[in-house]
Amino acid sequence: MRILHTSDWHLGQHFIGKTRQAEHQAFIHWLLEQAECQQADAVLVAGDIFDTGAPPSYARELYNGLIAAAHRAGVQLVLLGGNHDSVATLAESRALLSYLSASVVPALSADPAEQVLILRRRDGEPGALLCALPYIRPRDVLRSQAGQSAEHKQQSLQDAIRERYQQVYQQAQRRRDELGLALPIIASGHLTTVGASASESVREIYVGALEAFPSNAFPPADYIALGHIHRPQQVGGHEHIRYSGSPIPLSFDEAGQRKEVLLVELDENGLRQVQPLPVPCFQPLCSVRGSLAQLPALLARAAEAGSAERPVWLEVVVGVDDYLSDLAARVQTLCDGLPLELLRVRRERGQAAAGMAAVAGETLAELTPLDVFERRLALETLDAPLQEQLRLRYRETLAALQEERT
Repeated sequence: MRILHTSDWHLGQHFIGKTRQAEHQAFIHWLLEQAECQQADAVLVAGDIFDTGAPPSYARELYNGLIAAAHRAGVQLVLLGGNHDSVATLAESRALLSYLSASVVPALSADPAEQVLILRRRDGEPGALLCALPYIRPRDVLRSQAGQSAEHKQQSLQDAIRERYQQVYQQAQRRRDELGLALPIIASGHLTTVGASASESVREIYVGALEAFPSNAFPPADYIALGHIHRPQQVGGHEHIRYSGSPIPLSFDEAGQRKEVLLVELDENGLRQVQPLPVPCFQPLCSVRGSLAQLPALLARAAEAGSAERPVWLEVVVGVDDYLSDLAARVQTLCDGLPLELLRVRRERGQAAAGMAAVAGETLAELTPLDVFERRLALETLDAPLQEQLRLRYRETLAALQEERT
């Protein structure tokens, strides 16, 4: 059984005023090529298919096109909901897509047995069992109790998620016994684990959710396919517990990361091997840091990755000279004539240059509410703990509003 494990696509993301449509289209085309080349039986997307709960129409078109193309290629798709995904959006076409070899799991089911899916080989025979667990919202497994401390809520949630994993794993074992086949068992998840290394584009799950799940709390599945963290990595040094990471860089601090899709091979004895498949760079990103005097050499080096047809999307962080009021204009002048598209100038002290909205051609309609909040917060001189408290409160409010709409 051969599976392609990927996650955190964030279809519909706007990146400082730039759409990612062309990159996502190129990635989907590449992914389906890999599925054919590697003779993969299934593709597992471990959450955050969309960037928001109300994705733009072109993002839905990419999603539907992927499902149709995978069905034509004879590849089974499993699409799990993440914390960015709307349960209602994923669920609206779930029944229809099941006729196109796509299993959509937007949220937990009341019955753990419904979370167990059979993954079939290209010949139609069962090849593995999947404990298909998406992002778990606290209300899915807990009831709020008055007087609980934050620590107690965290521990209660961790225990409840652990219990749900064990319940679904036990159902998978029963299903395997009923089939009378020596099938490997795979588990999935969309959450942060202890020790996982994140990036600035990973928006933390709102107040009341799990901060980090210990790897020893997972059931003894043969492979555990995780999403939510954008940096590809093993968990706790375990070969069989993996984040695939996002397929394209979703923030400037991911620009230097190697992006991967994981080719997972299993048989009746369990996990055979995990092979990272490097994802091509469809749009170069670069972040440079230095003084105005250092920038010409740094920009020339960054421009080597660009071309007139595909300029490098650029972030510049300026120190020493960050007091200058016309900083953005000076940096833009240094970029002129180079295959660079300046998207953002940041001052070393962390405040974005006010003139960058005009440089990037950015409009309010292209920003998310969280983007606007973060930019406004950056202009305040508040202590770090208070800033974090405000972020958490704002994210909790956004999440509550999104749930009301869905």
